Amino acid sequence: METDQNQPAGLRVIPLGGVGEIGLNMMVYEYGDDIIVADCGLMFPEPHMLGIDIVIPDITYLRERADRVRGIFLTHGHEDHIGALPYVLPELPVPIFGTALTLGFVREKLKEFDLDSSTDLSVVKPRESVTVGPFKVEFIRVSHSIVDGCALAIRTPEGVVIHTGDFKIDQTPVDGELTDLASFARYGSEGVLALFSDSTNVERQGYTLSERLVGEAFDEIFPRCPGRIIVAAFSSNIHRVQQAVESAARCGRKVLLNGRSMIANVAIARQLGYLRIPDDVLIDLREMPRLPPEQVCMITTGSQGEPMSALTRIAMDDHKQIKLEKGDTVILSSRFIPGNEKTISDLINHLYRRGAEVFHEKVSEVHVSGHASREELKLMINLVRPKFFVPVHGEYRHLVKHSRLAQRVGVPEERCLVVENGAVIRFADGAAEVAGSVANGRVFIDGKGIGDVGAVVLKDRKHLSEDGMVVVIISINPQTGEILYGPDIVSRGFVFEDESQEYLDETKKIVLDLLAGMSPEVLKDWNEVKQEVRRILRRFFNKTIERRPVILPLIIEM
Repeated sequence: METDQNQPAGLRVIPLGGVGEIGLNMMVYEYGDDIIVADCGLMFPEPHMLGIDIVIPDITYLRERADRVRGIFLTHGHEDHIGALPYVLPELPVPIFGTALTLGFVREKLKEFDLDSSTDLSVVKPRESVTVGPFKVEFIRVSHSIVDGCALAIRTPEGVVIHTGDFKIDQTPVDGELTDLASFARYGSEGVLALFSDSTNVERQGYTLSERLVGEAFDEIFPRCPGRIIVAAFSSNIHRVQQAVESAARCGRKVLLNGRSMIANVAIARQLGYLRIPDDVLIDLREMPRLPPEQVCMITTGSQGEPMSALTRIAMDDHKQIKLEKGDTVILSSRFIPGNEKTISDLINHLYRRGAEVFHEKVSEVHVSGHASREELKLMINLVRPKFFVPVHGEYRHLVKHSRLAQRVGVPEERCLVVENGAVIRFADGAAEVAGSVANGRVFIDGKGIGDVGAVVLKDRKHLSEDGMVVVIISINPQTGEILYGPDIVSRGFVFEDESQEYLDETKKIVLDLLAGMSPEVLKDWNEVKQEVRRILRRFFNKTIERRPVILPLIIEM
């Protein structure tokens, strides 16, 4: 690991998350004694992370330099860019800079942790700049699947760095706010040291479709629906909500908002003027039964088939107020997040069992991506004309392919840096190098526990989930070594006890024979007894049933 002692001069850029993975975005920019951070995101647990609620970046590097961190700059309000703030701010109580809607979402999130009043939130408009130490950061508007997204142009003593955040180039955005190509070109003409660019959609040819096409799809589908319409979308996608509301209103439908985050985000967006919904269009759940089905549209969360979401409960016919009927239509207006395909497929099957018609991205244009495809990525590189190119925000294959794309449009191979989390990229005197690495990784949040679950605990959980557990209860006299009780065998997730009593009796006999062969001195050493019980049962289970349960000998003093 590189240390700060005798640290060479120059600009150091260090990804602590979001490079070689989707989500967990956090980038450190360091010059001399000053540090700023771009984004502070989380990721949702992968299938093997049993019991984990969310994952955040390891901020050991920043924690050890907390007095040098000057601020966190946010590109937009998605969870993978702001979600770790409640866990990071108690250790790094620094100012937060972002656009109005981004900080509106952040403020709502911080309220849950009683951090809103103690955190300095500074609203920055697109094309405005903030100077912090040696850094001057300009916010540049970009299109994305959320309102108020921005790239960051970071002016440093070594040159200008462009950090795109998530973006696409939508020529017909719903709100008319175009990606500010002129500002990117302005920096390109001035000279850009390095471009850190979103790689998520580098495998998609051509251009990403405009968000406006989703509204056109709604306008086509809504008039044909004889019953109620349920639109499931991410609550942060304000443009999607706006278009659903407008399509519903044109068909004479009232709109019911459902889901805590949907209600909260819509309220924030309306208050800030980003969402226009007449009050007489909205209804609450109590009013819905009084309206005929053809006059109702519900906009809800739950598009990923989350187990406790309202949409899943509706699909399972387990919702107290909402029952699907034949003629109702459900529109899943979001992408199938990788890993969720089976869950979403099950959700769709249940919706059809209830008699509903279902539209989703695989059968209709009810969702478009918020990330740039290959031609837009090329355009960004050509506008900015960076000396060095660093692909970010993508899995490793995305980074490699984005690097090759940059080379194809003229960036020399030796100036394309494909790195992973923790790498220290040093820019000095017009040159760049990867100069070692720093502490990095993932911190697991489980309930109120932060970082107390690691790889060993996850391995144990996986072990328990696959082979179950066997508890061996024994009572031993600590003075004489005499067996006073047991062994009693209790299993969970290993075998069904009522039908396997004969097998468990044999297990008990194995332990009894082991204990009978031990000397009184060994029986007084409980650690030795536990190890021997584990050893003999592990061998017995493997030989007889080829299973490897977690074996917990429990010795009780009586």
